[in-house]
Amino acid sequence: MVDATIAYPHSDPHHLRGMEASGIAHSGPASKRIATGYGFWIFILSDMVMFSAFFATYAVLLGQTAGGPSGRELFDLRNVAIETAFLLASSFTCGLASIAADTRSTIWFQLGMAVTCIFGLGFLTIEGREFASLVARGAGPTRSAFLSAFFTLVGCHGLHVSAGILWLLTMMAQVFAKGFRPDILRRILCFALFWHALDIIWIAVFTVVYLIGSAA
Repeated sequence: MVDATIAYPHSDPHHLRGMEASGIAHSGPASKRIATGYGFWIFILSDMVMFSAFFATYAVLLGQTAGGPSGRELFDLRNVAIETAFLLASSFTCGLASIAADTRSTIWFQLGMAVTCIFGLGFLTIEGREFASLVARGAGPTRSAFLSAFFTLVGCHGLHVSAGILWLLTMMAQVFAKGFRPDILRRILCFALFWHALDIIWIAVFTVVYLIGSAA
């Protein structure tokens, strides 16, 4: 903790000692890493507000099939379960990569990020095949309001995962070229927050879209 007489040079010394005793005096602003993390959480929360609007729209339009197929007829829960397992596993390996970054272990960081990338690509592959299958069966986004809401919500999450993978590869390249500099560690922290948030959103998608949609 800094000397209170330095932080508050024009204050009464007895008052300053009281401030120190009560814990009012502080050690200065938070580190850039902490400030960046909090700032990025604000971005994530704003993203979740957008997804909340998509979820609300999907819930309203769930039964609006316009005489077309419903979720019960279209969704393959087995494939969705595999998708979910891939994304949850990627969250675990992303956490391991973050720990490796904190300990400055380049090999384990690159390995953790590479496995995270593989799981993420597996997730996108299954999702892409699902979309292609639905379109081939005449159940594209223009078939009904229900399908429009489905493709918008799930597709938006898929775009976020795609952006996350590009970000992941960028982080791997930066660590390889420049090492664990403070600015790179801050970006790794933000990436980890983003990736874990995508997992949380997907759990909601799995529950609301697929499980409830299959039962509707």
